[in-house]
Amino acid sequence: MFFLLSKLLLFLLSPATWLMTCFLGALFLKREQWRKRLKWSALVIFIVFSNNVLFLEFCRLWEVPGKRMEHMGKYDVGIVLTGMAEYNNDLSVLSVRRGADRIWQAITLYKKGKISKIFISGDHGYVTDRGLHEAKQFKAVLVDWGIPETDIITEDLSKNTYENAVETKKILQRSYPHLQKRLLITSGLHMKRAAACFDKIDYSCDTYSTDLHTGKKRTYYWDQYIVPDFSVFVDWTKITKEWFGYLTYDIVGYL
Repeated sequence: MFFLLSKLLLFLLSPATWLMTCFLGALFLKREQWRKRLKWSALVIFIVFSNNVLFLEFCRLWEVPGKRMEHMGKYDVGIVLTGMAEYNNDLSVLSVRRGADRIWQAITLYKKGKISKIFISGDHGYVTDRGLHEAKQFKAVLVDWGIPETDIITEDLSKNTYENAVETKKILQRSYPHLQKRLLITSGLHMKRAAACFDKIDYSCDTYSTDLHTGKKRTYYWDQYIVPDFSVFVDWTKITKEWFGYLTYDIVGYL
């Protein structure tokens, strides 16, 4: 029930949903006063939530900063949280999204000797089965790429971030108690909530943020200030998801 409710609320919290609601209301409502209000509301929502610089500045307030790889120590295991791919059922292949930087960076850390094993945590976060089973499918890909199967650990029971932490701890404590030095690998926007979940169950990890939208320097270009970008609506959904997720997890005692 909590899982289904969270999906519904995330839809309602999306700026794209707000824009569409105002647009449809302006088209179909009969009262001219309300139609006018909704037209102006739609315009304001579009201007605010399509502005790249405004989005990046909010990102800067929430993202956990990244670390230079050459400054990293060595870890027994890198814990990669899923939520970074879709599955193409026609071709029977994984189709990665921007969040797949998590697994890309984990592979690089492994190849450079920064982590000894890769732990992939999570199955899928959909309400229905869409053919995606990330932990198993990514493991198969990595084995095909030549990484020894013994260096890849998976868990495929978890469907949210808190379950990622709980199930990861269970497996590592039960079967790999010698892997004591842990590195948590996930997106910068997701890291604050993810790290808090691991802290809550007394299984703290060092962090390695990926898929970062911001850095120490503000390197904006002129078009980012004035040219609307509708794709930013999708990016805003990532932030609202994390804000809502963090608040909800805090309320239910996951943090």
